[in-house]
Amino acid sequence: MEKGKSAANEIASSLEDLHLKSRPKSTPVASPFDSFAFSLKKTKPPSLVNLCLGILGRYLEDIIADISEIAAGFPPDIKLVLVAIARRRQLLNDDVLISLAEVSWKILDLSGSDVTDFGLRKVAEICIDLRAIDISNCGKITVAGVSELIYHCQSLETLRCGGCPRSEITARQCVSILKPKLNHVEEDSWEELENVDIGSGSQSLCWLVWPKIDDDSKESLAVECPRIVVNPQPLPLGFRGLQVPKETLANKALDHFIIDGIDPKTWAVSGATRRPPAPAPTACDDTPELSMAERFRLAFLERDARLAPKRAKNARQHRRRAEREYLMNSSSAKSIILASQASKFLHNKS
Repeated sequence: MEKGKSAANEIASSLEDLHLKSRPKSTPVASPFDSFAFSLKKTKPPSLVNLCLGILGRYLEDIIADISEIAAGFPPDIKLVLVAIARRRQLLNDDVLISLAEVSWKILDLSGSDVTDFGLRKVAEICIDLRAIDISNCGKITVAGVSELIYHCQSLETLRCGGCPRSEITARQCVSILKPKLNHVEEDSWEELENVDIGSGSQSLCWLVWPKIDDDSKESLAVECPRIVVNPQPLPLGFRGLQVPKETLANKALDHFIIDGIDPKTWAVSGATRRPPAPAPTACDDTPELSMAERFRLAFLERDARLAPKRAKNARQHRRRAEREYLMNSSSAKSIILASQASKFLHNKS
């Protein structure tokens, strides 16, 4: 028994002298497959469609004359990408835009292009469901083109404008047509109002991106049409309870997400391969303001477009008055009316 106790005491003393160190927690070791997957995700290759669009974009200058035939069977989203590339290559004009326009487009970026009022009117007649458009730095677009855009695109919510001096003048002249208003009509009955436009202006515009807006225009929009938010800023909870759309971000191009995944070298063309400059400068950088004759011409076009509905109404009223005077003064017309009434009476009596 004593030997057993002495052995137990020796074992206990040896265990007390033994210092057990806690084993450090093992850190997870990344497997080679995880690192390969991370690198593969980081360097994801472009899709075959983006590669083909990149090739088309690089040689767009050579095929721009036949773009309507080449892109005839392309889907609408691919045509919109070609428009975005042509704009960055400074090749976008009326012919290119009209040949690629599709009815299903919701957004359109024309900023800095050579599109005129004619091209804007044609594309507005085709793309009637446009929700957002950028016409900033378009020196060839005037108030007449914007008026056609507002008239045809009844679902337009976001408008970008201003930029160069000519675009700033156009934007200031368009303030009156952006505000929705009721037209003063004088008709004889409610039935005649079916084919008469009792309202004008933009009925759905909510966001106006105009970085250099003057104080008078901003105050006029705030007082007469507070629904239109000028230069909205993205907020976490939205603006006035509304979520600010991504199309209103002034620091990003309107079509930036359309060309996502395409190599930027597609439109980063060297100066030797760019198209030769036009004889008349069309860029909107430091061009002087319009001449007095051009201002009078634009003012006349604006006044003519504003008074066109009134002239049509007056013509209809004159026509109705002439018909009434003819019925009251012409004996043949009275005899025809009496004969028709007598025939109706005899027909009902029989």
